[in-house]
Amino acid sequence: MSQAKPSWRILLAFFCGACLALMPPLADARAGSSYGGRPSSFGSRGVRSWDHNGAQPLERSLAPQTPSQPGPAAGFPASPYGGGAFQRHPFLTGLAGGLFGSWLFGHAARADGGAGSGSFLGSLVWLAIIGGLVWLAVRRFRSGAFSRRAPAAAPGFMTRSAGAAAAPVGRLRGRDVNLADADLQAFQRLHVAIQEAWSGGDLARMGRLMTPEMLSYFSDELTRNTSRGLRNLVSNVQLVNGELTEAWEQGDLQYATALLRWRAIDYTLRLAAPPGDRNSVVGGDPRVPAEVEELWTFVRQRGGEWLLSAIQQV
Repeated sequence: MSQAKPSWRILLAFFCGACLALMPPLADARAGSSYGGRPSSFGSRGVRSWDHNGAQPLERSLAPQTPSQPGPAAGFPASPYGGGAFQRHPFLTGLAGGLFGSWLFGHAARADGGAGSGSFLGSLVWLAIIGGLVWLAVRRFRSGAFSRRAPAAAPGFMTRSAGAAAAPVGRLRGRDVNLADADLQAFQRLHVAIQEAWSGGDLARMGRLMTPEMLSYFSDELTRNTSRGLRNLVSNVQLVNGELTEAWEQGDLQYATALLRWRAIDYTLRLAAPPGDRNSVVGGDPRVPAEVEELWTFVRQRGGEWLLSAIQQV
């Protein structure tokens, strides 16, 4: 008795399962993330480090935690690269797995019963339904982070958010403050300067633009790229719009967090590739700008220069 050949449904199911398992794909690097992983959230925001502010929680931070401000679960270190939508939202994993499993066992179990055109079309419909539901779920989780934010500022410059100083004041959250337009312009200059320093691998310049904690994270990522023979280049940085979301005082320190939407040419090169080699670009596009949204937190001694203190993905 000859052994039955594997059904095309089983092969297709295996292929789709592998695609889900491999999500997210390789991401471009940009300041603060080595090539090959999603940019993560890292740094410190003082007493508000573990507040839920609509962004990805800090995964690498030296900020102390209190019982009322839980960070990553003890004993389960956070991924240094943040993970994709399926890793950050277990609900999506369960949804995709449940729908995919129902298709797999509902159809592959009948593999020996013939595979007519009607069965083939039905399977394609099932795949389309699964993909559509997962896509809608991903969009809902991504858009939820912005549902409570004020409208974005006008393109090209940062404006003061009307609600930035209206957040509830708690005994352990510092005192909310207003900032001047000069401070907002300083944030924009810092953002561009840090991207330039990252692209040039200039740690000395980075040390003048960020806290020692942030410098250690950037240094780790640069070392990781260099050890793999890669270099990430970021150029033509343009701020699309920016919004100050909160600003507060903590002792003699002042903190400010801004939502930045910006675009830039962002790609990664293989250092050993000869000049003109079309395969030297391993990620990103040297011609098409990429657009990014992040929360950047800055800190200064009262009256001093602002420094980058944290970056959060949204």
